[in-house]
Amino acid sequence: MKKNIKKLRKKFKKYNIDGYVIPKNDDYFTEYSKINRLKIISNFSGSSGLAIILKNKNYLFTDGRYTIQSQLESGKDFKIYGFEKLINCDLFKNLTLGIDPKLFTSNQVKKFFLKNNKIKYVNTNLIDEIQKERVNFSLPFYSLKKSIVGESINSKITKISKYLKKNKSDYIFISAPENVAWILNIRGSDSPNSPVPNSRLIISKTKKILLISKLSKCKKLIKNKIIKKNQFLEINEFPKKILKLYGKNFIIDDKSCSIFYENLIKSKFNIIKKEDPTYHLKAIKNKTEINNMINAHVIDGVAVTKFIYWIKKINKNKITEIDAIKKLEKFRKMQKNFLYPSFDTIAGSGKNGAIIHYRAKKSSCRVIDKKDIFLCDSGGQYKYGTTDVTRTISFTRQSLVKKNIFTKVLKGHIAVATTDINKDDIGKNIDKRARKFLKKSNLDYEHGTGHGVGFFLNVHEGPQSISKINKIKIKKGMILSNEPGYYKKNSYGIRLENLIYVNKRNNKLFFENLTMVPFENDLINFKLLTNFEKNYLFKYHLKVYSKISKYLKPLEKKWLASHI
Repeated sequence: MKKNIKKLRKKFKKYNIDGYVIPKNDDYFTEYSKINRLKIISNFSGSSGLAIILKNKNYLFTDGRYTIQSQLESGKDFKIYGFEKLINCDLFKNLTLGIDPKLFTSNQVKKFFLKNNKIKYVNTNLIDEIQKERVNFSLPFYSLKKSIVGESINSKITKISKYLKKNKSDYIFISAPENVAWILNIRGSDSPNSPVPNSRLIISKTKKILLISKLSKCKKLIKNKIIKKNQFLEINEFPKKILKLYGKNFIIDDKSCSIFYENLIKSKFNIIKKEDPTYHLKAIKNKTEINNMINAHVIDGVAVTKFIYWIKKINKNKITEIDAIKKLEKFRKMQKNFLYPSFDTIAGSGKNGAIIHYRAKKSSCRVIDKKDIFLCDSGGQYKYGTTDVTRTISFTRQSLVKKNIFTKVLKGHIAVATTDINKDDIGKNIDKRARKFLKKSNLDYEHGTGHGVGFFLNVHEGPQSISKINKIKIKKGMILSNEPGYYKKNSYGIRLENLIYVNKRNNKLFFENLTMVPFENDLINFKLLTNFEKNYLFKYHLKVYSKISKYLKPLEKKWLASHI
């Protein structure tokens, strides 16, 4: 890391800059990318961050999920701040900062740097010059049938076309690959944890499309007539093609359209900055998508329940956190439709559980002590569905203090699951319900209570979420996580996560659980639960049993039945 920082600083003179900015995202602005320039320069491995290297100081910005982790991984060489300090950054002034224009949006640059400093576009990525990662992006894209996704490509493009006409625009540039995937019902292998196809898309108000990617990846789509040859554009042909398009107004999304592409489009068109409508369209899952997600969660529930039974009741050996991760993946691989994890499993025993997005490595990995509690947050990508579940597991009797806190987290989880969405229909209000019981004891947690989830796509998906600031209206068909927690530094972590979807009956909206995995009865202080909460738990465990017991062995089934 220090060597890389030294090499980077040597380049400042050549490019006439005082510093260089390295974000976590790649040029597709994806959360989980195979390329991680931020880790190369800072050693920080979290999913959200940004580094600034100056001539004699280094800064790392991240969020509350990574407070402990960032200090452990980068604290010796970096001054670490929350993202809020990046807004109109005044930690240094009157400097010229170099950026790769493919990795930033113009809004980010304006929001972060232009008040107190200057920006210089460096068209060569300086981290790639130091250490270029060799990544396989050659696997072809593939299409999903309407019977899997529930809506045709033409239907989706028609919705976008109507949006363009309404906003008096000739074209829209779909710059987020997960949105391209949704519109064209295609998937790929360009992310380590999501079936995202690295591509961009232009849609005209007359429903003409141009898929922008590499021909090697799109040959199958052309051969199978998902797209025509004249609907495909090689990436390096983009600058020429833009100049040949007719029209006046072009919509770009300011969250994922880079300065590089904005400037290319601006050379010919009048730019209109609006949120890509695909985010909202994609967030509302149709019946087919929901049914596929329900099925994926049943087989995932079988795998996770078998794992919990094994680690609590069968395993007698001393195992590490990494051993546990491998064993859980083995149980998932027993399910024939499992493809790969939807993110790197978080498996933290004792004090490692207090690191919200902990990643077990050889250097930090602990042997799981049966006296500790064990936090395990994991998920899978299945044909066809995306899962994400967290359980906190106990192996021996725990203190009443720990059980009481676990129970307060559980009460918050139940409060979210039983929300009257007709009254509380924005994430901000639902978030308060999750924290209520912890706050009575002056306790809280530094992450949102829930994120949106994609259908066989990204495990984190907007615009909906359950957090202190989210104001997006919760609607029928949305899928979210429900994951309150509590973390005691250097001691333990507790988190309870189910995926839930919004259903409607008798004109009333309500949350329904997708996740089918039992809660840790050994950590519940039932005296703190109301009759309503006890009844909720009974019904939940009864449903879990009815859905997954037929796939379990007799002893596993008997153990699961003990939760009812």
